[in-house]
Amino acid sequence: MRLANRVSRLGQETAFEVLAKAKKLEAEGKKIVHLEIGEPDFDTPRNIREAAKKAIDKGWTHYGPSGGLPQLKEAIVSYIERTRHLKYDPDQVVVMPGGKPVMYFLIHALVNEGDEVIYPNPGFPIYESVINFVGAKPVPIQIKEEKEFNLDVSDLEKLLSPKTKLLILNSPQNPCGGVLSLKELEKIADLLKKYPDVMVMSDEIYSEILYEGKHHSIAALDGMKDRTIILDGYSKTFAMTGWRLGYAVCPKDIAPSMVKLMNNSVSCTASFTQIAGIEALNGPWDDVKKMVAEFKTRRDVIVEGLNKIPGFTCRKPNGAFYVFPNIKKTGVSSKDMADMLLYEGGVACLSGASFGAFGEGYIRFSYANSVENIKIALDSIKKLSHKWAK
Repeated sequence: MRLANRVSRLGQETAFEVLAKAKKLEAEGKKIVHLEIGEPDFDTPRNIREAAKKAIDKGWTHYGPSGGLPQLKEAIVSYIERTRHLKYDPDQVVVMPGGKPVMYFLIHALVNEGDEVIYPNPGFPIYESVINFVGAKPVPIQIKEEKEFNLDVSDLEKLLSPKTKLLILNSPQNPCGGVLSLKELEKIADLLKKYPDVMVMSDEIYSEILYEGKHHSIAALDGMKDRTIILDGYSKTFAMTGWRLGYAVCPKDIAPSMVKLMNNSVSCTASFTQIAGIEALNGPWDDVKKMVAEFKTRRDVIVEGLNKIPGFTCRKPNGAFYVFPNIKKTGVSSKDMADMLLYEGGVACLSGASFGAFGEGYIRFSYANSVENIKIALDSIKKLSHKWAK
């Protein structure tokens, strides 16, 4: 069969490929510590699960509006006002089955062939994949370790052009854990005044998983609300990865196109998951707070342990649940290191290069695993260090 040319332009999210390899090794009897997948290892809080069960029993199993249930959109608007201090109308919210559809539909709605999209690199690989898919030009902006794993605004100034249609920001950031400060966001917003046609997709999926400081959204800055689409969802904050529930908060003139894309593709998001989503936002947040506190403990353990391994240096991330250690002094490539750790050490992680060219020389560990297992992984890596230590 001859496939359409556009299919060849799609990339992959490597985490799922490595997970499959790790599962295969486990099936063969090898013990694996899973530090590859970006998924909280906690159960969805009980109150949310119970809300979904009741919703099913009450018949919330039918089609809903393509843009989302009005009740959930009201809850999201209230949540955004509490956390970002921004007021939106419910019709500016588009509920989708996960966060990925937000970036997929938004890029389709805004970007034409030949347009340029600036995106973080290393960064979530699906950004670049979808930019390529629509025939636009991906323009990577380097996320720099020396900038606390953030972009350099002077680099952004050099990359912006009349062809730039969209800027993608991600804070807290995957894979590095960097968090954009209010001062940095203000510089970005000030720079964008020179480019009034550039829209911003602000990926804030990790906004509640923050250890120091405060989360800031560029949408809240002067002149940016009508130029920013906020991407958020439930997967990380509420340990709801399998529920597939996310949303976009859009300027009024963009939301209808996003709804139209939903209507033409998946029809709607499952109704009973949306009812559970209302409970997640409006119910108790105790489990979320406990999860974030545990992630902070794990962060400290893995950072301390990685910095004791020859050839590794690791900065402490301020958000998300990933570390991105520098392995350049080992002399081993990112892919070779990830393969060595998996096949010889039983530690599943991701090559930094799978997050873009600027990720070479790094690897990503997700610390969404127990302290006990993290310590086992650290011991295993240390035992392998004789292979590169000089």
